[in-house]
Amino acid sequence: MNELSSGVPYDVFRPHGLGRGGKAVRVFVGAEGDLQARASGPDPLSVFVVQASPAEVQLRVFTPTREKGESDSATVAALSALQEAGQLGDLTEVVTGKSRTAAQLCGGEWLLAQGVVQVSEAAQQPWPDFLPKVLAAHLAATERPNLVLEVATLAELDSFEPDAEQISALGRQTQTTGLVLYARWAPEAGPQRRADVSFRAFGPLKGFLEDAASSNMFACLTGVLLARGLTPPDSNMLRGAQRQPACPALLSAQYSAANESIWVGGKATRNTEGV
Repeated sequence: MNELSSGVPYDVFRPHGLGRGGKAVRVFVGAEGDLQARASGPDPLSVFVVQASPAEVQLRVFTPTREKGESDSATVAALSALQEAGQLGDLTEVVTGKSRTAAQLCGGEWLLAQGVVQVSEAAQQPWPDFLPKVLAAHLAATERPNLVLEVATLAELDSFEPDAEQISALGRQTQTTGLVLYARWAPEAGPQRRADVSFRAFGPLKGFLEDAASSNMFACLTGVLLARGLTPPDSNMLRGAQRQPACPALLSAQYSAANESIWVGGKATRNTEGV
């Protein structure tokens, strides 16, 4: 575990075969010293394993300037590092601050419980001109509500240019804090080609314009597709291609029924160039 005590970089949710994408996280095992100073390097997220046992893992997560609290991408990176080191089985609980999350290893991917997604149809209205043509509109939430809109084509999804003020105004109008745009298409080529759905996630009211890999917003999208009967037949897994320009990600969702928790996660791989 000496290597992990000095910090090892991981790429989380990066599609296999791409040199970029997902989120970059540095994993440290051990929480001694000035953690903020240790996290002040170039990595956008650093996660410190405070304590680890097969039953429970305690984490602290930092950006270069502050303690962040919980982070799904940081959690997946830490669990992957501990599992590679033989410290974990297939099930555990993760404690970050006051947050406690169940985690399971499934098909080589760590999945985190996101909670039960509540879904309803959004009221029909003329949608603002800055949006692509909307085919279906829903509200979905585990806690804070998101506006989830289907667009017609992958090209429309990819060409959308977000504006923080316009998206914030739409959120206040619809009483939502996040916007998810999705298309029921996968890219024709590349490592995202086997995805079941493509999407982008925006949240200026949450403090970011666009997220490269958003577990909870993908859980909300999965809940919408479940409610619409559009999940893959004879399967309890959904693959999502998140399409932030120049930073693609690939996420997995596991589900059973509309009134049960949805689990979201994916792969974390060591970034040998960042060691």
